[in-house]
Amino acid sequence: MLMRHLSCLLSAALTATLMTCFVTSARAQDQGPASEGTGGGGAEIRTETDALKEPLKSDVDTLKAENAAVRELLRKMEEQQKALLEQVDRLQQRFDGVASDANATVPATNAGNASAKQASIEQQGKEDRYQDGIVIWQNPEDAKVPLLLKLNDDTQVRYLNTLDSSDTFTDHLGVVREVHRRNDITVNRSMFNFNGYLFDTRLGYSLKVWTSAGAASIVVTGNISWQFNKALTITGGYTGVPGSRSLVGTFPFFQPTDRSMADNFLRPGFTQGAWAFGEPLKGLNYFGFVGNGLNTLNISANKIDTNLVLAGSVWWEPLGPYSEPGKSRQMYDDYFALPNTRIRVGTSFTRSREDRFSELDQLTPDNTSIHNSDGVLFFSTGAFAPGVTVQEATYKMWAIDGGLKKSGFSVNGQYYFRWLNDFEADGPLPLASTYDSGFELSAAKFIIPKTLELYARGSKVFGQFANPYEYAGGLKWYFLPTERVWLTAELMRVHGSPYGGAFTPYTAGLNGWAPMIQTVLAF
Repeated sequence: MLMRHLSCLLSAALTATLMTCFVTSARAQDQGPASEGTGGGGAEIRTETDALKEPLKSDVDTLKAENAAVRELLRKMEEQQKALLEQVDRLQQRFDGVASDANATVPATNAGNASAKQASIEQQGKEDRYQDGIVIWQNPEDAKVPLLLKLNDDTQVRYLNTLDSSDTFTDHLGVVREVHRRNDITVNRSMFNFNGYLFDTRLGYSLKVWTSAGAASIVVTGNISWQFNKALTITGGYTGVPGSRSLVGTFPFFQPTDRSMADNFLRPGFTQGAWAFGEPLKGLNYFGFVGNGLNTLNISANKIDTNLVLAGSVWWEPLGPYSEPGKSRQMYDDYFALPNTRIRVGTSFTRSREDRFSELDQLTPDNTSIHNSDGVLFFSTGAFAPGVTVQEATYKMWAIDGGLKKSGFSVNGQYYFRWLNDFEADGPLPLASTYDSGFELSAAKFIIPKTLELYARGSKVFGQFANPYEYAGGLKWYFLPTERVWLTAELMRVHGSPYGGAFTPYTAGLNGWAPMIQTVLAF
């Protein structure tokens, strides 16, 4: 319609130009014979000439003025036509860009249209630098060297107050120990991740800087991966041991502020290793891992023993993807509030022969990945008997998890079973093994779609030496139209936390109310 209208305007302009020229020419021909002689005598001719001289001069002057006006009109029309053609070109380029956005399949009629379309696509790519992360650079598909460099980040800023707790707790042996109480604001985690592909779209890389101001910890690491197909990608580098659902692509998209008390107590941690993952069947996913230990985040290679951790996780989404594609693929919230029911069921298993990573004369071990249910570090001296230190033990943990989402409502839960045995110690112990189990459960509902969510959560440990528990409630505010940034306010009640970690809200022996306010940016 637009092009037909512009063609009509051009035709009208050309027709007006031709008619003006025709009228001017005809007028000149009608006036021409009046200036020619009649063949009479000299005096008569001079008389007639004198008589016609003044009118003829006036007509000539008029004709010249009209010709000048016509030329000026033609010049203006030529400028207007040029401007109109330029406007047509701009509208054509814009039209081609819109057609490209809508995935239209209109063929280019000539090389000029194809160039305009390509230019529009390239301009759109330059303007859209956010593609599940900030695209720093990406070579075109026909480039000699395939290249993608992208930046992702997860940053938590948290206020935590645990002053309501008592300042001591008593372990199962009757030893009174200190509770580290907190009232601080920290950049709890900040993880910069430069990632993409290089030389081949199947060759992926990741360069990550992991920091925690609360733990005064900085880890610089990298991953290298090769994707064979959707069913198999192999990666080597640094990652979470996949022994719990909270360690398989879900961070930081939990319903509450962080992982639960039971999850932190029972789960494995982070280490270097190699892993394979993929989706061999629609909705069926797996993650298999072999690495250095349960948690070697700050352990140097000369302290790590020769035993390897084995872990794996499998989960099934039979009713379709649990969330939208992208970084928030495994998020617990039903931010997008789809009307159809979605479920996720899974299971994970971990086995590792663990060492305390420090000499026996060092009372506090470097291996802090395992706690007893009374809040004491498993490898610390006196954890099981006065003056006795466990040097090695075997850790096994099995977890079963499930989740459901529908129309802005979501519920997620997990149950854990943990066995510790085959102790090697420098003295006699009152027992040869321990068994702990526990669960976590959280539920949430958006009261304002994609904006405000209310949630409640709880977790409990059925332990060898104690049975700690917690419950909490809070609200989550998505103050921008995206699931990648939010503000959370939570109030939790903890009874005898069995775990302590500087980048979590828990400290060993915590017993009381604890308010938290946290904002998260995860792009």
